Amino acid sequence: MTWDEWEQLKAEAASGGAPHMRLNQLDPGSGPVRPAPDPGQYGELKVGQQDLAKIGTNAFKLYNDLWDKGRRAVPTSESAAGKLTTAGFALGGALQHVALRWDEQLGSLRDACAHISNHMTVTKKLHAGDDHYIRRQMSSIDLLDAGFDERVGEPGKPNPVYGDKGGSKGGKN
Repeated sequence: MTWDEWEQLKAEAASGGAPHMRLNQLDPGSGPVRPAPDPGQYGELKVGQQDLAKIGTNAFKLYNDLWDKGRRAVPTSESAAGKLTTAGFALGGALQHVALRWDEQLGSLRDACAHISNHMTVTKKLHAGDDHYIRRQMSSIDLLDAGFDERVGEPGKPNPVYGDKGGSKGGKN
């Protein structure tokens, strides 16, 4: 490219007459720019104790089923691999490798299921404890609010929310 061609292309680009490439920015005329969605518009994630229990139960069932049904092929494959190797077939070693890898992967999958099942059990207990704690805190706040609320008792009189202080010495009733 000669210098004259370069100058001509720059002039065309500056005038907007020829199509050109624009990098790292959005063409202003390409339509409305949409803001990122507000996560609050989708609502809150709510999970009940029954949902957690179902997940944990299904993970535990899958854990057991993987042992009962997924392990069936391993002894047969290992036996066949041994017979093929004894007979001099190279396929015996390959089949032994596949059986070993299957057993390892099955163990990893069972571990993951056990982890999910245990995690759901722990999560269920933790959230139940959190719910009880929040309920206790809220009930004590209600009691405090009632104690400061003048509508509960007459001004200057003991607040009945706190109970009768009967038997206290030197106090007015």
